[in-house]
Amino acid sequence: MPAAPRRPRLAAAAIEASAAPYLVPAQYATSAAIGSDGAESPILDDKESPTEKDKATRVKYGELVILGYNGFLPPGDRGRKRSKYVLYKRHDPNGVKRSKHYVVKTPHNSQAILDSQQHSISYTLSRNQAIIVEYMPDEETDMFQIGRSSESPIDFVVVDTVAGEKTGDSGKVVQSTISRFACRILAERANPSVARIYAAGFDSSRNIFLGEKATKWQEGRDIDGLTTNGILLMHPQGSFCGGDSEPGVWREVSVCGGIYSLRESRSAQKKGRADCVSQVEEVTNVLQDGTLIDLCGATLLWRSAEGLEKSPTKDYLENLVDKLNAGRPVCPVGLNTLVIPRKSSYTGPDGSADKQQPYVYLNCGHVQGSHDWGHEKNSHSRTCPLCHKVGPVQKLCMGIEPAFYVDAGPPIFFAFNPCGHMATEKTVKYWASVMIPHGTNAFESFCPFCATPLEGFPGYIRLIFQDNVD
Repeated sequence: MPAAPRRPRLAAAAIEASAAPYLVPAQYATSAAIGSDGAESPILDDKESPTEKDKATRVKYGELVILGYNGFLPPGDRGRKRSKYVLYKRHDPNGVKRSKHYVVKTPHNSQAILDSQQHSISYTLSRNQAIIVEYMPDEETDMFQIGRSSESPIDFVVVDTVAGEKTGDSGKVVQSTISRFACRILAERANPSVARIYAAGFDSSRNIFLGEKATKWQEGRDIDGLTTNGILLMHPQGSFCGGDSEPGVWREVSVCGGIYSLRESRSAQKKGRADCVSQVEEVTNVLQDGTLIDLCGATLLWRSAEGLEKSPTKDYLENLVDKLNAGRPVCPVGLNTLVIPRKSSYTGPDGSADKQQPYVYLNCGHVQGSHDWGHEKNSHSRTCPLCHKVGPVQKLCMGIEPAFYVDAGPPIFFAFNPCGHMATEKTVKYWASVMIPHGTNAFESFCPFCATPLEGFPGYIRLIFQDNVD
C-alpha cells in the first residue's frame, strides 16, 4: 500500500481552521512565578539573569517558545540561544519611542546615524534622499530584540528550524532566511499584560536601515515600511488555553507596528492592505496568549504570564506518562511491557531498538513493540497483526514542552502523523489545524514538537494501547 498522501500546502487566501474548546482544571494550573516547564529560564543577558530570590519578586511578561523543539535545543540551552525565552520586567527600562523625523541627503553621514547612543530608523527613498526617524528613551517600556545575529543588542538568538528529530549539529541551514535583526517587542512596565511587536530590530549602532529597494510608504507626515522577508503574526481566535480557541488569520506587522494583510509573496515589493477584523474590532500588534510569530525560517509561540497560569506544567505531563506506563501496556506480539519515553526514543549502540520502545501503526493507531511480524521485504510498510491494516509505523515519544498544550487532559492520547509525538487530544487537533508559513507563499501544518510536516488527513491518529490503559 502506498504511503499516506502529503497534506496539501495552502495559499495565503485559503487559511481557515478550528479547534474545540476545553477548560483547563484549576488544579493543573501553574503559579505566576512558575514557567510553563516548572522552572524559569533566565533573561539571556547575564546581567539580567534572575536569582532564585529574584524570581519570586520580578514581574514576568511572558515566554517566547520556538516551534520544533520539544523543550530543549540539541546542543543544550545556553546563553542567548535556547528553545524558550522568558521575558521579565527589567531592573531599568530600556524602551524607546518615536521622537522626531526629518529629510537628509546623505543618511549615512547624518548625526543620528553616526551617534551610537541615538536610536534611529533610516528610510532610504533614493540615492540622494532619506527620512530619518529619531527615537528617544521611554521610561514606561522594556524592549527585547530577536534575530539571527549574535551581536549584543539581540536578546534572543534564533536560527532556522530544521524539520524532524534534532540531534547535535545535524541539519544546519547553509543560508538563513531569518533577518539578523528580525523584530523587537516592547512591553509596558505599568501594565505587564501588554506587549507589542514591531518588525526589525536596532543594530549595534542603534540603527535600523530600510534600503532603497525595501517596501516603504508615506501617509501624510508618517512613514513606515516592511522588512525583506517580513514578520508575520497569527492571533488565535478565543482563549488559547482554557477556552474556545481557533487559529486566526496570518497578517504582517510593519516597522512601526502597523498590521497589514499578507503580500502576494513573502518578499513582494507591494505591501498588503491595512487590515482589520471589523469596523468595531481593529487588529493590533499587541501579542495575545497563543500568538504565533513567523520569522521566515523559524516560528515563535508567545505565551503570556496569565495564560501560563492556566497551562499544564512539565511535572503534570510527566505524571500523565507515568500513569500510562503504570498501566503496563504490552506488545500483542512479543508480549513484553512497553514504556513511553519522555524524550527522544532510545536506540542501542548496535543500532537496535529498545525492546520497551513503543511503536504506532499510523493507519490504525495500534501501539506495539519492535517485531518483524508483517514486515514485507523492500517495503517500509507493515501489516498490523491486530486489524491487518497495512501502513507505516513510527516510534512514539511524548511531547513534553508544556507551552504547546491547549489543554490538560483528559489523558486520551493522540499522535502526530508521521513523527509519532504524543499529546492530548485537543492539543494535537489544534496544531493539526494551524497552517504555518512555508516558503514564499505556501502554508502547511506541522508537529510543534519537531516541526515535521503532517501527512495524510487529518494528520494525526488516536493511540490504541493493549491492556487496561485504553
